Amino acid sequence: MNIDDFDKVVENRISKIRSILAEKAKQYADPEDRLLFFKQAGTKRYITPERALRDMASKQDISIDNYVNELPKNCRSLDQWDEKIGDAINYLILLEALIRERIDDNSL
Repeated sequence: MNIDDFDKVVENRISKIRSILAEKAKQYADPEDRLLFFKQAGTKRYITPERALRDMASKQDISIDNYVNELPKNCRSLDQWDEKIGDAINYLILLEALIRERIDDNSL
């Protein structure tokens, strides 16, 4: 893939990340705390919010592994790949936010 095509992939993904995270925030997040859903899930299951998030993200990880293991015999549609890859990236961004918040809170 040439540099221009690769840059288009990157810019497209960044645009999708912003859009999806904003849409999901409307569905799942508290206006006062974007990460509340993961904190509540962790509390309910007696685990950290980070562990709760990774458990939720594991579905995406497993799907991606299955898609990769099917290659080259079966190549899923670009839409299927797009959704799984986007979800995985978004979960990692949310994990980073949880980690940053934890570090900031512990530094007080």
